Amino acid sequence: MMAGFGHSTRMRRTLRSRNRMWPRTGPDRATLGIVGLVCAVAGFFVLGIVLGPVAIACGWLGMGRRWNGAHPLPALVALVLGAIDTLLAIIWLIGAASLGNGVF
Repeated sequence: MMAGFGHSTRMRRTLRSRNRMWPRTGPDRATLGIVGLVCAVAGFFVLGIVLGPVAIACGWLGMGRRWNGAHPLPALVALVLGAIDTLLAIIWLIGAASLGNGVF
């Protein structure tokens, strides 16, 4: 049996997984919640049709992709405001495309 640097495979696996709070491959949930919240608030003023779905996606990922359990508040607010933002942008687009405004 060959082990690198005097440590066994079992020992290395134990040391790497200790004290790990989140996966280190991407941004953590708190950051995603804050990014979603910023996108949702900015979407009320500009590009709501784009920033609303971005806020929904960031809020959903910030909540851990599930509805049950404890949720960070910014992620939940980003999800709700992003949905309202998207809905208002769709209503505005339908109103702008109506026959009375002369868009077409």
